[in-house]
Amino acid sequence: MKISILNLKNKSVGDIDLDSNIFGVKKLPDLIHQIIRYQNAKSRQGSHKTKSRSEVSGRNKKPFSQKGTGNARQGSNKPPNFRGGAVSMGPLNRDYSFSINKKEKRLALKSALSIKLNLDKIIIIDTFEIESFKTKELYKDLQNFGYKSALFIYSDNGLNKNFKLASSNIPKISLLNQKGINVKDLITYDKIFIEQKSINEITERLSWKIQAKQYL
Repeated sequence: MKISILNLKNKSVGDIDLDSNIFGVKKLPDLIHQIIRYQNAKSRQGSHKTKSRSEVSGRNKKPFSQKGTGNARQGSNKPPNFRGGAVSMGPLNRDYSFSINKKEKRLALKSALSIKLNLDKIIIIDTFEIESFKTKELYKDLQNFGYKSALFIYSDNGLNKNFKLASSNIPKISLLNQKGINVKDLITYDKIFIEQKSINEITERLSWKIQAKQYL
């Protein structure tokens, strides 16, 4: 499938053929939802913790006599019903992450890319190299694309220093190396700007045939 290559002024400078096995996959909302749950679960810290009776500081001495006080008998001041005592059935440290097959991750990425492409939300940019580091000039050019939020995916060769400086003060814009491309970001951001050099890298990384040859 062919798609136009644009420059940062939203003018066509050529065409590029995209692999239909990566950018033409059918919509898989259930799998995408599962992968986003997987990403959210992995990002949870899980450091919540309350003290049990064995962890509360204090002695195991009876707080008052067994009889004669009119109170219910108590063996120590560590139970939950005492001030400063333990918490009953409180949260503990835990790991929220769960495993997902590599094939499912790869397929979800392909589906997310295909969905964005069908919605005309993927824009191929010839290069992110700019001469000036001024935010005002870059912001003016990007307004031609009419985005609500944008993700800029650059190649392994690195990102132009001026582009990085100029985009740092523009709200609702994120920069991401193609190695870090993920389903959650693709779905969250309104438009995805991909540098032309990154297309081959993404295609090679998500192509099962190419990866299989490396192990033969």
